[in-house]
Amino acid sequence: MLSIATLLSVVSLTIWVYLTFARGKFWSLSSFDADDTKPVAPPTWPRVVAIVPARNEAENIGQAIAALLQQDYPGEFSALVVDDHSEDATSRIALRSAKEKGAESRFNIHPASALPAGWTGKVWALDQGVHYAIPQAPLFYWCTDADVLHAPDTLRRLIARAEQEDLDLTSLMVRLHATTLPERALIPAFLFFFLKLYPPRWIADASDRTAGAAGGCVLLRRLTLERLGGLAAIRSEVIDDCALARAVKRSGGKIWMGLTRTSVSLRTYVTFAEIRDMIARTAFTQLRYSTLLLLGTLVGMFLTYVAPIALLFAYGPSAPIVALAAWLLMSFTFLPAVRFYRLSPLWAPLLPFAALFYAYATWLSAVRYWLNRGAQWKGRAQAPRQV
Repeated sequence: MLSIATLLSVVSLTIWVYLTFARGKFWSLSSFDADDTKPVAPPTWPRVVAIVPARNEAENIGQAIAALLQQDYPGEFSALVVDDHSEDATSRIALRSAKEKGAESRFNIHPASALPAGWTGKVWALDQGVHYAIPQAPLFYWCTDADVLHAPDTLRRLIARAEQEDLDLTSLMVRLHATTLPERALIPAFLFFFLKLYPPRWIADASDRTAGAAGGCVLLRRLTLERLGGLAAIRSEVIDDCALARAVKRSGGKIWMGLTRTSVSLRTYVTFAEIRDMIARTAFTQLRYSTLLLLGTLVGMFLTYVAPIALLFAYGPSAPIVALAAWLLMSFTFLPAVRFYRLSPLWAPLLPFAALFYAYATWLSAVRYWLNRGAQWKGRAQAPRQV
C-alpha cells in the first residue's frame, strides 16, 4: 500500500509529465520566438495608428514615444497618446519627445474624458484613442504601453506577420527587466507561469479555445474591432489584453502571440514588494474572484511546486526518488525561461521558492479584493467587490 508521501510524489510527478509533454510545449520558447523569423514584406504597407494609454508615466514616456516615432515603417504611421488624467508631466514630456524627433506632424495627444462607470481605465483610454483615430481610417491599431521601448523594426515585423498569416490580433510579450535581485528571482517565473496559462501554440490554433495576448504590444485590425462592437465589448475587464484576445477568437478571428527580446519594458522592480503588488493586481481576477478557485489554486501550487522539494525528505526510498524526478522535470522546463533572461542556470531549480511567493501574492490579491482594494493601479481600485 502506497504511503501518503509516495502518493503525493506520484501526483506531483504526473503533473510535471503532463506539463512537459502535453501542454503545448509552452516551455520551449524557441518555437514562438518572434526574433527568429524573417518578415516577408506585404504588397502594400497599410496605414497604422499607435495608441498609447498613459497615466502618470512621466518617468518613461519620453523614451517610449521617441522609439515609436523612429519606427522604420514604410507605410503611413502616426502615434497618439491618450492622457488618462495624469497628475504629472506625462503630456508635456511626450510632446517634447515628438518635437525633438521632428515628428510633430505624426503625433497627437488626446486627454481622456471622465471615466464612465463600468469601464476600467486602460480600456477607456484605448477606446478614446480609437474614436479619435477614426478619421484617419487606419487598417490597424497598434496598442502599446507608455513604458515600452520598441526596436525600430518592431512595427514592420508585426505588420508583415499579420498580413502574411491574415491575423486579426498579433501580440508580442516584451522583455521585462531581470537585473535586480527581486527581478532575477521572480520575473522568469512570471514568464513561465503566463505561458503555462496561455500556451502560444494553443493560442494560434483556431480549433483550440485558448486565447491570450500581452497588453504591452497588441496589433489589432480595425475591421475586427468594429466586428466586436468596439472596445465596449471588454469595457469592464481588468485583464484587458486576454479578454480582447478571447473576444477576437470567439468571433472567428485569428490570433497569435510570441516573444521578443528587442522590445523591452522600461519599468523596473527594485523591491520584492513591487513585484508582489504587480502580481496581486490581477491574480484574483484571473480566478474570477472565486474563493473555491483560490483554494484549488493554492493546493495545486503546493502539489506542483512545493511537494517535490518537501518530499525529498520523506521517510522511505520511493517518495524522495519520485519527488526528485518531479523536481528535475520542473527545473528542465523552467530552464528556457531562465536562459531567455540570460541568467545563470542555477536559478532553474529555485522555481519552487518563486512559486511560494506567487502563492502569497495570489492570496493577498484575494484579501485586497475582499477589502474593496482589488486591482490597484495608479491610485484606482478597478475591481470593486461585488455585494
